[in-house]
Amino acid sequence: MKLHLSRADGLNLIKAYEDDSIRVNGIDYAGNLVVLPEQLLQDWTQATAETLTADDLRPLLDLQVEVILLGTGPRLRFPPPQLLQPFLRQGIGIEVMDRPAACRTYNFLLGEDRRVALALLLQA
Repeated sequence: MKLHLSRADGLNLIKAYEDDSIRVNGIDYAGNLVVLPEQLLQDWTQATAETLTADDLRPLLDLQVEVILLGTGPRLRFPPPQLLQPFLRQGIGIEVMDRPAACRTYNFLLGEDRRVALALLLQA
């Protein structure tokens, strides 16, 4: 599905997504990645939604964002609640969504100048 946002300002925008890839500013990515407004963290983890651990999520705690959108794939899959507790303790919002919802929400929050990160699990 293609997505559109009216203002880009040189930021990382989600332009499209498929079941196994995502397009950021015209470049397709197939591995798990974290999208920040001005940075991409490729190969963030090798985990799937089912194998996600605290070690996989730990790097996200240092991103200095107000909210993290965790896209778990084509369908919503919640990680164990204890994996999300460190974010709550640090006052970082973390929202678990399916990939389509996470991509749309990231672009929307980016358009509102929010400090947002999109952590995508693209590997099955």
